[in-house]
Amino acid sequence: MRIMAQLAMVMNLDKCIGCHTCSVTCKQAWTNRDGMEYVWFNNVETRPGQGYPRRYEDQEKWRGGWRLNKRGKLTLRSGGRFQKLATIFSNPRLPEIKDYYEPWTYEYKNLTDAPLGDDYPVAAPRSLITGKPMKIEWGANWDDDLGGAPQYGDLDPMVAKTRAQASEKVRFAFEQTFMFYLPRICEHCLNPSCVAACPSGAIYKRSDDGIVLVDQDRCRGWRECVTGCPYKKIYFNHRTGKAEKCTFCYPRTEVGLPTVCSETCVGRLRYLGVLLYDADKVASAAATKEETGLYEAQLGVFLDPEDPEVRREAEAAGIPHDWVQAARRSPVHALVSRYKVALPLHPEYRTMPMVWYIPPLSPVVEALNETGFDGEDPDNLFGAIDTLRIPLEYLAELFAAGDTGPVRASLEKLAAMRSHMRAVNLGERPDPAIAASVGMELTEMEEMYRLLAVAKYEERYVIPTAAVGDARRLEESAVPTSCSLDHADGPGMGGEGAFGQDSGRTELPLVSLETFHALRAQQTADVQPHVGDVAEARGEK
Repeated sequence: MRIMAQLAMVMNLDKCIGCHTCSVTCKQAWTNRDGMEYVWFNNVETRPGQGYPRRYEDQEKWRGGWRLNKRGKLTLRSGGRFQKLATIFSNPRLPEIKDYYEPWTYEYKNLTDAPLGDDYPVAAPRSLITGKPMKIEWGANWDDDLGGAPQYGDLDPMVAKTRAQASEKVRFAFEQTFMFYLPRICEHCLNPSCVAACPSGAIYKRSDDGIVLVDQDRCRGWRECVTGCPYKKIYFNHRTGKAEKCTFCYPRTEVGLPTVCSETCVGRLRYLGVLLYDADKVASAAATKEETGLYEAQLGVFLDPEDPEVRREAEAAGIPHDWVQAARRSPVHALVSRYKVALPLHPEYRTMPMVWYIPPLSPVVEALNETGFDGEDPDNLFGAIDTLRIPLEYLAELFAAGDTGPVRASLEKLAAMRSHMRAVNLGERPDPAIAASVGMELTEMEEMYRLLAVAKYEERYVIPTAAVGDARRLEESAVPTSCSLDHADGPGMGGEGAFGQDSGRTELPLVSLETFHALRAQQTADVQPHVGDVAEARGEK
């Protein structure tokens, strides 16, 4: 057993309202710059829909992820070494800008500078890539709220797979349609195909927290990683000629702060925590013969942090004590392994994704209420799960490689929790049979309810801070030991030092670490501090 730790995420799709706040704040933090205009590390898709880039789930076309060869061994869908060598200068399996979308802005200056006249000035769209006038034909969230579903809905690869099993289950007539929101980031997989696909070895998975990153110095821009990633969450910066991707906001997580998308999420649907896993089992789990067995195989890779032997082995493997303790309190471990209501996105890609999802239950209740029955009655709910507006088969294609069993089990637990908590809130006697029917205890159900419904900031984001002790030392190590004027273009000579424009000042500009801690204190405080108290704490009063 080789124990490793990974920071992972769970998203509760019942709580996503499709506001795109996470996308906008991520864009502002990471990709609001030249060469990355079309890039969204975090995007929110309306399902059914083609997604971003268009039809990225069609692996017959894009060849992302892994497959089993004739000998039952894992191999990249995009091909082996000889295949890559043959196509390295002209990769035929890359999404084009039209598959993402051509980013644009508007000529707002026309509105303010147009001369007085009888006609109204127009802010015409212009491409952010070419600078020329353009016609807007697609966008990163063109499918938003089922926009164009009657015309484009059939192009969703998961709709095609669902109809192959149940032809009458997915319709796009107004009175028969359904939708839910699916936020997506990089999956930071346990078995990442992008790492294996990179000819330069520029993509790596950090051993301390499992975050997958791109070494910009080693990247040569071959873009094999774009093809290799089945989720299409690696992007090419056409200005720098390098690949870039979601970083799981590692500068924040290293000091105990959640990712930007989690911090700013309006619906509070994201959970961050540590999962312990046996690295020796990853390859065999990913090579599970039947695709429908991949979900259970990945569950078998995760370890129970409450097991004393696991804790001893973890600390013997060099995993810091506070990481082990964080794993014990991890909301991700609870939702994935203990309650088993969270499911992986497309486990059939065999990458062992580490961003999991709780499937949406709300449309079940709404559809049942419309028939005149009590939407919170467990007997009605369990029966309605087979006839809900969002077909089980469609959710299963997304989260369980087509197997409806795990999806049904998750939805039944959520339905039972709702029914039990209604009885509690109305002062009725809870029925233990409700929890027992889904294999849970009443106390477990109430703990799951607290986590999903009313969990506080520090309960949703349990991020170990083993690196905080070294953070100040690492910042100070960037300060030059010699005089800043001893070299050409140093501070005071028209240039910048280790800390950019702040270099050369009397006090060290250790702003990043201090700001992170101040932000964390602000976000977790029940009462906001008075301005005078903040100034006094800083020694400014």
